[in-house]
Amino acid sequence: MAIQIGATIPDVELKVMGKERPESVQTGELFQGKRVVLFALPGAFTPTCSKSHLPGYIELSDQIRDKGVDLIICLSVNDAWVMAAWGDVHGAGERVMMLADGNAEFTRAIGLDSDLSGSGFGVRSLRYSIVVNDGVITNLNVEEPRKFEVSDAKSMLALL
Repeated sequence: MAIQIGATIPDVELKVMGKERPESVQTGELFQGKRVVLFALPGAFTPTCSKSHLPGYIELSDQIRDKGVDLIICLSVNDAWVMAAWGDVHGAGERVMMLADGNAEFTRAIGLDSDLSGSGFGVRSLRYSIVVNDGVITNLNVEEPRKFEVSDAKSMLALL
């Protein structure tokens, strides 16, 4: 069952690229005491994700932060090396944290996973965006399959 508004983010170990190697990040600590916008997508370097989803959040990051957001996170079921490289290509820098859910543990824990094994992609994340206040989900926007209408940066900015 998919996570709902009012639910607490599960405490899962994810990865972010450090200076030399991937480093562990606990979601419980990451979201604690902060207002966070997290958007998730099926995969780094994929068409909609690369042309629209990530670039939109990078472009609007200052405006999103001006609405009282402490941290903007891009999450995908990819490894930290891939997420870092993808962030570098798009200039994510300090604007958007590139968070790797390599084993889909977080994605499965919140029930927003999709098994695309039949297409050769394995388990992936659905496309969605959430607002989390001190570990509790206050907004949840899940896309219908093959759609990109409610999880984009402009829609998020309008919600904040």
